Amino acid sequence: MTTTSPQGRTELLRPDGSPVRVLVVDDEVSLTELLSMALRYEGWEIRSAGDGAGAVRAARGFRPDAVVLDMMLPDMDGLSVLGRLRRELPDVPVLFLTAKDAVEDRIAGLTAGGDDYVTKPFSLEEVVARLRGLIRRAGASGRRSESVLAVGDLTLDEDSHEVTRGGESIHLTATEFELLRYLMRNPRRVLSKAQILDRVWSYDFGGQANVVELYISYLRRKIDVGREPMIHTRRGAGYLIKPAVLAA
Repeated sequence: MTTTSPQGRTELLRPDGSPVRVLVVDDEVSLTELLSMALRYEGWEIRSAGDGAGAVRAARGFRPDAVVLDMMLPDMDGLSVLGRLRRELPDVPVLFLTAKDAVEDRIAGLTAGGDDYVTKPFSLEEVVARLRGLIRRAGASGRRSESVLAVGDLTLDEDSHEVTRGGESIHLTATEFELLRYLMRNPRRVLSKAQILDRVWSYDFGGQANVVELYISYLRRKIDVGREPMIHTRRGAGYLIKPAVLAA
């Protein structure tokens, strides 16, 4: 969706009319601030992170429409961060920032799933122009329209955060929502406690694994109580969600 700003430039908007969201990931604070300022001038909503772990956490809650990602970060390289982002947002466009101009470095980034790259030093106008192109192409593909997950009679809207079962609205906390979303993205697949901790609480979570059992019990009370169960335990393996088996 586009509209024209008072300054006469065409503004990109999300399908619901809200501002485009961009996540900027770079450990150079001055560069991050400069990029964020330029992108906010476009009317976009910006979040930033200075390392890979922060980028993954930010992406999980922010749900960006595009990511500007530095190839070299203090805790992991950009390709590793991209892999983690792709688990959460498989179609989000990623623009790499790289200080390396070697052909093999550029090919590595694009082959790993990056959509474009710019080499440092770069002009802000070039970054904005490349992002606008990536976001337009993503919007044209209908990426944002497929935001509703469904397993049996259970639905979850990733954009509005609405959850229903059999047409009945279910209220979830933010953590319950993330846990259910992960289960519903992997229907009929057994997910271990370690996988769930990594995805829902981030890989550097230092708590006890029994937090997974606790939140699974919370979900069951809201999703399954009084209905045929959808959330199942596989002892020694983990948890899965699948359509309820209705009695004949």
